[in-house]
Amino acid sequence: MQQDVIMAGFGGQGILLIGKMLAYAGMQEGKEVSWLPSYGPEMRGGTCNCTVVISDMPVGSPVIQSPRAVVAMNLPSLEKFEPDMKAGGHLVINTSLINRSAERDDVEVVEIPANTIAQELGNPRGANMVALGAYVGATGAVSIEQVEAVVRSTFAAKPSVIDVNLEALHKGYEIGLEHRLEKA
Repeated sequence: MQQDVIMAGFGGQGILLIGKMLAYAGMQEGKEVSWLPSYGPEMRGGTCNCTVVISDMPVGSPVIQSPRAVVAMNLPSLEKFEPDMKAGGHLVINTSLINRSAERDDVEVVEIPANTIAQELGNPRGANMVALGAYVGATGAVSIEQVEAVVRSTFAAKPSVIDVNLEALHKGYEIGLEHRLEKA
């Protein structure tokens, strides 16, 4: 089975980081993965996205025209990637920065105020972790335990940020998992 997602937002939101973490989690589970970043020359403040593919079979291409999932952290990303999603896919919308709902009714939508949750946890830079958790909870693409392990190793050089990032990850995961269980 193959899972693929486009994670998109502004440069500086940690989009490429959470995509890489997701790919590492898939790799640690023994799956085939690809991670393809894309960003403009402006970096911080400009738009960026990455495509992550996790599969039981070899990945034919890291380029996905119609993703099964989209994590949209800002309105330009939602507007760009929502129309191309596969029907039945998962759309994670950061309602802290996006003031509209999904326009499609043939996808599973998880609305999550990622920035607000991160602020409430005292970790304003953790909105990306909230969104990653929501995606993992909603899709089950990889295990939450494997993502936790990747978070720990990624931030090993900065142990003071591990717990706050895990807390943000779990808060998002709970919301995504609740959504998945409601649809089951």
